Amino acid sequence: MAERKWHFTSHDPAVIDALQANHHLSPILAQLMAARGIHQYQEVKQFLDVRISDLQDPSQLPGACEAAKVILDAINTKQRIWIYGDYDADGMTSTAILYRCIQKLGGQVKYHVPNRLEDGYGLSNEALDIIHRRGADLVITVDCGVASIASAAHAKSLGLTLIITDHHTMSDSLPEAAAIVHPGLPGCHPMLQNLCGAGVAFKVAWALCQLSNFDPDKPDEKRVAPQMRQFLLMALGWAAIGTVADVVPLVGENRILVRYGLASLKSHPGLGIQQLMQITKLDEKAALKSDDIGFTLAPRLNAAGRLGQAQLAVELLTTQEHSRAEALAEYIHQLNVSRDSLDRKIFSSATKTLKDDYDVENDSAIVLADHQWHVGVIGIASGRLAEKFGLPTVLIALDPAGSRPGTGSCRTAGGLDLYQALKACSEHLEGFGGHKAAAGLQILPENVDAFRQAFWDYAQQHMNPEDRLRPLAIDAEASLHQLTLETMFQIDKMAPFGQGNPVPTICSCEVELIDPKTMGGGDRHFSVQVKQFDSTMRAVAFGKADWVEPLVALDGLVDIAYKPVINEFRGFKRVELQLVDWRPSRVTASTT
Repeated sequence: MAERKWHFTSHDPAVIDALQANHHLSPILAQLMAARGIHQYQEVKQFLDVRISDLQDPSQLPGACEAAKVILDAINTKQRIWIYGDYDADGMTSTAILYRCIQKLGGQVKYHVPNRLEDGYGLSNEALDIIHRRGADLVITVDCGVASIASAAHAKSLGLTLIITDHHTMSDSLPEAAAIVHPGLPGCHPMLQNLCGAGVAFKVAWALCQLSNFDPDKPDEKRVAPQMRQFLLMALGWAAIGTVADVVPLVGENRILVRYGLASLKSHPGLGIQQLMQITKLDEKAALKSDDIGFTLAPRLNAAGRLGQAQLAVELLTTQEHSRAEALAEYIHQLNVSRDSLDRKIFSSATKTLKDDYDVENDSAIVLADHQWHVGVIGIASGRLAEKFGLPTVLIALDPAGSRPGTGSCRTAGGLDLYQALKACSEHLEGFGGHKAAAGLQILPENVDAFRQAFWDYAQQHMNPEDRLRPLAIDAEASLHQLTLETMFQIDKMAPFGQGNPVPTICSCEVELIDPKTMGGGDRHFSVQVKQFDSTMRAVAFGKADWVEPLVALDGLVDIAYKPVINEFRGFKRVELQLVDWRPSRVTASTT
């Protein structure tokens, strides 16, 4: 494939000067804020000085207050309430938030989470029948249900009251329910439109806490009782896990939820998460970052869901027994080890199939199916393949017995809207759902080839070939001597980083590389000392051991693109660079 181009964000010098003068920003942070398009005085202040009081009131989310009224009435009249969740980290945390909230308010509440390996995604008639037989009066969906029109009708036929809370793409019509809470409904505050399932559940819980403490003598006050305020702080941490895990944009409300949710996970994690953080050593960190959720906590919760144990992950979040929390945390940690092994096998198998049977350099998409793949793990491998090859990817786990439809997991690349792509190919599918970036499907084995061709054709028509290797966006250019700890502390004010607010990419030009070498288990990673004038620092690149040979052979200076981080070891902090790309130096960056 062609060498990746670098795109340098253009900066207006007057804007940079104003940012430095008005906000006392370092030259690097001024460039980074300008690259984000944030330069008006109030915008900058709000972005860098986020306050928990900036969270929007639940009344700004359509349906939240209406749902709270139905739930509180059910609590007060001793109705039997069931939370109907989903089997991923977003669904688990959503379930835990509303379950514990209703429980703490004295409600009779239980939860049901589908088994990913047996039940599939979303609200189902079979599960509603089971819940009905167990005596349910009110069913509250979290992170699912907005497209389940037939199942909502079935719930009504059973005499169940239904509340739907969701954030997934809505169908052309809405299901019939006592209340629907969704950030895509008309009237939603702009800051709330990217909420995930856990964010929606948090708003409903907050509205319920307000309503349960309503004082008719002070109707305009929205106070929360002290014990419920403590609960909401814990729920904020769970909402942060769901938000990061579901890869929704970390802008607007989500950014505030995650920033203060990370702090809450340190101070009010709940027994289960506290045990999981001890096992993974996160409890030893002075402060948590979004990567600690994305690479440590969320994968372990998701591993339970992927291997058919989502109920146990919800129990981990909600248990009040220390010994049970300890046992569940250890079990779920080991499930993640098993999940990692399965993922590696699927990725290796799929990569070999692509090499042997397909022209991955010229195909518009990747669609593979196999009877040996684990249905719970294909999503991870699908994402890795999409990232590696720059192509939208669909991996399908076919039923070994051939008695059920295969299950597919889809991840996007090159800007393709997966939901619309699957909709266009739906004649070949038994069912589908999801987002622009991630989706799932059910398909009969005999339809895989026809679906593959239809998906290829759609991707070919709706993707620019150049999108496969998008230019690397450079947010700022800096000299190594500018990368001080003080500058890094300023950059950290832009956190939490994630989808929609990525870790900044910075470049330094005409840098000398000293002693490039491999490192880590299996020598899979790359390490080097970088020097520019009198400044020298360490740089690493994970999974890039293949860089060593060409860099050793290179005669001359290089330009490097990287994400700067603070490496803390035994109490000593230093700036370190995580390399993203490199190229032989040119005269100036502007010639790109």
